[in-house]
Amino acid sequence: MLKGIPKILSPELLKVLCEMGHGDRLVIADGNFPAESVGKNAIVIRMDGHGACDVLEAILKLFPLDTYVEKPVNLMQVVPGDNVETPIWDEYAKIIEENDGRSDIIGQIERFAFYEEAKKAYCVIATGEGALYANIMLQKGVVV
Repeated sequence: MLKGIPKILSPELLKVLCEMGHGDRLVIADGNFPAESVGKNAIVIRMDGHGACDVLEAILKLFPLDTYVEKPVNLMQVVPGDNVETPIWDEYAKIIEENDGRSDIIGQIERFAFYEEAKKAYCVIATGEGALYANIMLQKGVVV
């Protein structure tokens, strides 16, 4: 046991977060995301019993977001014509601002472009999140 480490973060995930360098990306995927196929060249960590907000909040306690890019956080854009509400995005914005201090760093990537970018991620975390379009990609910054 360690002090100050959120209990939701497994030793495996802590190791991965530590291994990641500046510019590496991490995807926190919802329950519908094809984590295993998209992440076949990445490290896939299963966190099926947890929601994406809890995972995001715990990770951001330790994980610096990149300050050298305009949008170090990206969401999967809702497909035009999909009549889906995305209240989880507001929760993400609150968590990010509370932990990073910035509020204008969240972008959106078209669905299939998001999949392509996710294939380049260092790690994909498969959560049990049930909200639609709850996939979020984080780009690691530096610790100063």
